[in-house]
This record gives sequence, C-alpha cells and structure tokens, in this order.
Amino acid sequence: MDSEDAARARVLGLTRLSKAVSRALRHEPWLFELELDEHGWTPVDALVDALRKESPEWLDLDLSDLQMMINSAAKPRHEIRGQLIRALYGHSTPGAFAVVAAIPPAELFHGTSPESIRSIFTVGLLPMKRQYVHMSADADTAVLVGSRKSEQPVILTIDTVAALAADTTFYRGSNMVWLASHVPAEFIRISRMD
Repeated sequence: MDSEDAARARVLGLTRLSKAVSRALRHEPWLFELELDEHGWTPVDALVDALRKESPEWLDLDLSDLQMMINSAAKPRHEIRGQLIRALYGHSTPGAFAVVAAIPPAELFHGTSPESIRSIFTVGLLPMKRQYVHMSADADTAVLVGSRKSEQPVILTIDTVAALAADTTFYRGSNMVWLASHVPAEFIRISRMD
C-alpha cells in the first residue's frame, strides 16, 4: 500500500469511527450501555470499551484515536474534556440518562452472554464497570444489546413487581432504558437462549 492509499484508508477508518461514536453518543447510547449525563457527557473509557466490542477494527482503540478523529473532522462533532466525551449536537435522545426513580413495566429485559449466567444467578445483576444495571423495556432491544456481548446472547426477564415489593428501586433512564443499582437473582429468569 503506497502512502496515498494508506492516507485514504486512515480517513475512511476515522469516518467509520466518527459515525459509530455519533451513533453511540447521539442516537442509541442504550445499545452501547453508555450512561450520558444531562449534558450528554460519558466517560471516555466506557465509550472505548463499547467500541472495542463493536468491531474488531477497534480492538486497539484508545483516547489518542478519538482525539485524532475529533481533530481531523471537517466540522466539530464531538468534544473531549478530561476523561469525558460528548457529541456536540444532533442528539435524537435528549436527556437520555436523566435518572428519575419510577415504576417500570411489570417485566424488563436484559441481554447478556452465556458466560455471565452463573454469576448473575449467584449475585444478581450488578452494574459492573457502570453506575447502573441497564435493562430494556422490550425484548428486541435486549437482543440487540446482548448481541454486542455474544453471538448467542441470553435474554433475561426481570420481574419488577416482585423486585419493587422487595425494595429494589428502578430508574427511568429514557423511553428505551430502565436502570437499577442491583437486581437480586430471585427476580430474574431466562426468557431466551439461542
């Protein structure tokens, strides 16, 4: 590959990266299990981890790649401040993660990998590296989220009526996402295994 081809490949790679970052920060943060604050900020590390799972092309992605993407853009689309990143405009999910305690639907769904099942049925759903456990209002969204973790995701159903009766607090993250600090194992069942 000559230098012109290498430069073109780099530009195409940065364009694909910019589109993926925009999708994650503007339109579908729940698919990437990102928690945006009221101003759209999320930790850079959380975004990098999510993008590494998104494509083998980004397995070695780091902060410097995101900075290069931002600096090479024809117009500013994203910004980094310290350890946080956000999209500057174009959000289709404003206030996506303004967390408010609320009564969820009778059932919520969570997509995960088969390898996580034993732990989940031992200790329940935990936030892991995030602030909250993410759950979907519908099974189809849980399948999409679970597919980012495994080619054969396991879809869990959470009995929120029983969990609420046992003092589990749920938060409305957005129309698509419900959150909790912890969901005990006794309120979780497998609804689908591929």
